[in-house]
Amino acid sequence: MNTTSNPNVDPAELAKFSALAAKWWDPNSEFRPLHQINPLRLNWIDERVGLSGKKVLDVGCGGGILSESMAKRGADVLGIDLADKSLKVAELHKLETGVANVNYRAVSAEQLAAETPAQFDVVTCLEMLEHVPSPAQTVAACAELCKPGGWLFFSTINRNPKSFLFAIVGAEYVLQLLPKGTHAYEKFIKPSELAQYTRNAGLDFSEITGLTYNPITKIYKLERDTDVNYMVACRKPA
Repeated sequence: MNTTSNPNVDPAELAKFSALAAKWWDPNSEFRPLHQINPLRLNWIDERVGLSGKKVLDVGCGGGILSESMAKRGADVLGIDLADKSLKVAELHKLETGVANVNYRAVSAEQLAAETPAQFDVVTCLEMLEHVPSPAQTVAACAELCKPGGWLFFSTINRNPKSFLFAIVGAEYVLQLLPKGTHAYEKFIKPSELAQYTRNAGLDFSEITGLTYNPITKIYKLERDTDVNYMVACRKPA
């Protein structure tokens, strides 16, 4: 496991999201896609674990969009990130909305796992794995943080010609859904690779679903098509 002196983090990625921090909660900003897909992902997670009363860790929480929505479902949530500006935005929004059962901390998953392993019923790590130098290391840290019998959820982007066309050319340059340079194709992760990371971390790979976008209707859906965006559910053996 990496220590805090050699963290699993890309400074350029932190700088990229810090520069956009003030826009996290603007549903018409660069984070509009996250606001649009959040209900789909929230419901998918809630249907599988029953968030109410659960102790949840949101790894790479950013401005707290998912963290706060899980807290509103009754979970006790800790959101962690290494982008200080994003965390300040999350804290401010928490104060504005009065959601008491969500807290935030600037710490890596690896460091938190060394401090308090096996403490969470549910661990989420969405839209983050394609932004770190070693996604396998992040998955392993998430596994350490989850209680035996608990659930883990990861989302990322597949790596193939279609995902390059849709997630980079289409989303960043043609439709301008995301800022140019948001993603690097070589950091995309095939489902088979993510499944291997989870198995290596001692997790049971449970389920996979795709997330699609129709540029004509401008509607996102959870479907079987995992060619571009996808999300997986895993269990840590009891």
